[in-house]
Amino acid sequence: MKIMSIKPIYAIFIAFVAIFCISIIISKLIIKDGISNQFGKAIGVIEIKGMIVESNDYIHQLHSFRDNKRVKAVVLRIDSPGGVVGPTQEICEEVRKFVRKKPLVVSMGSVAASGGYYIAAPSNLIFANPGTVTGSIGVLMKLSNVQGLLGKIGLKIFVIKSGALKDSGSPLRPMSKEDRALFQDVINSMHVQFVTAVSEGRRIPLQEVRKIADGRIFSGEQALQHKLVDRLGNFQDAVAAAAKLSGITEENPKLIYPAKKKSSLLDFVIQGSSAWISDRIKSETDMSFRYEIPSE
Repeated sequence: MKIMSIKPIYAIFIAFVAIFCISIIISKLIIKDGISNQFGKAIGVIEIKGMIVESNDYIHQLHSFRDNKRVKAVVLRIDSPGGVVGPTQEICEEVRKFVRKKPLVVSMGSVAASGGYYIAAPSNLIFANPGTVTGSIGVLMKLSNVQGLLGKIGLKIFVIKSGALKDSGSPLRPMSKEDRALFQDVINSMHVQFVTAVSEGRRIPLQEVRKIADGRIFSGEQALQHKLVDRLGNFQDAVAAAAKLSGITEENPKLIYPAKKKSSLLDFVIQGSSAWISDRIKSETDMSFRYEIPSE
């Protein structure tokens, strides 16, 4: 009877594969079954930066921290001038659901206006810096008309439609009274939704919110006077408040950030190219770009 022997190089390879598989299994268990809870309590941090044009990533982060037994509260850091209505409302709704399970404290950065404030409204506490730009409770729709330009180059467009309002907002024809009335009704409906969300989230009577819901912006100091924020303070103040609300007694609670997405080579090339083009434009035009505060 012959006994098969394993060459040392094969033995090392098999051992390496076994260790790799075991490490994957352990990591899955830690994430899925909450074994990470053994490493102590922590506060999750979610950052919302720039224009709000999608909601999936932020909703996933909220769900992940809600289900993580180690995370006892979340600090939502907002530095956004607003964005698209739909995604903003989706994130706002998830914030509203989150606070039923765990505390959520908002920390406003340089700007948290329009949709940025919409998202903050249902949180447990809102912190703003004295100079934070916030508020801008309103809705905006911008439409353009290029009919005159097309006429100058001799280009004609023919539209066939099933109803009089099917091409409302088209840049190829003047806006009619019916078009304007239609869009105004839509904007008014969205505005009522915004005002209601602020009223319910901040527990301020509707009539009081309506008085300041004309699109105006506020400094953090002014927002405090109108009860749009709870306290003046920075990110660390928000972390301390979240720790207190969740029962964490450590002076410097542990912070957990969402795992970053793995970028593909194509993403890397696109991001690098975009940054290079942006730098070239700035250097050639010698302009300093400043943020705008849209109300959509």
